[in-house]
Amino acid sequence: MKALLLTLAVLAVNPALARAAELKVLAGGGITGPMRELGARFERASGHKLAFRFGTTPELIRMATSDGPFDLGVVPVDVFRNPEARARFAADATVEIARVGLGVAVRAGSPKPDISTPDALKHTLLKAQSIATIPASATGTQLLKVFERLGITEEMKARIKAQPAPAALVQAVAGGEAELGVFLTNVLAAPGLDLVGPFPADVQQNVVYASAVAADTGDAEAAKAFIAFLKTPEAAAVIKSQGMTPG
Repeated sequence: MKALLLTLAVLAVNPALARAAELKVLAGGGITGPMRELGARFERASGHKLAFRFGTTPELIRMATSDGPFDLGVVPVDVFRNPEARARFAADATVEIARVGLGVAVRAGSPKPDISTPDALKHTLLKAQSIATIPASATGTQLLKVFERLGITEEMKARIKAQPAPAALVQAVAGGEAELGVFLTNVLAAPGLDLVGPFPADVQQNVVYASAVAADTGDAEAAKAFIAFLKTPEAAAVIKSQGMTPG
């Protein structure tokens, strides 16, 4: 509540922010839950409207570089590592919003395999007949690093059931199409799944979400206000409640 009151106070003294804006926001699929809740809170506090477009890292790069105007992004840092995509954002430093690690889930009610150590995780992955994940994503990039660390890159190729989006991954595991779901732990904590747990610390990889204002936005102040809101204690509490670590 204090954060909302602070936002309202800023809006009251800044005429540029008092004008209602309609912000187009690019956002990573793995941060959908926090963005929807925080976006709604920001809209109520500010009067601005937010239109989110969620996607994987390759999709977000395409959106940033060829899909027309947008106002800001809350995206995996891998998006900013693409030179063409980075050029579409303001030169200011990016602002870290949240991070989350990899984990394993099974269909609700299924036995939970052992992933407590790197060797146990390796055994579980090699034993699985099918693993749902999203290779074409920042998470997929981090997961490949784990496979390489465990020495099972080739063996995993035949087991992976590639999914297009987090919702499809959850459905594949919940519906029994895949034996395991391997993705971000916050996404795997979903109805129809039982989260086995995070990867062991020795092999854990985090996906980091960062934010920046678009270089050619016409509503830079409103976009900056939303990013500032994402750094408030209120926003941090929401991010934490949805299984992520605030930036």
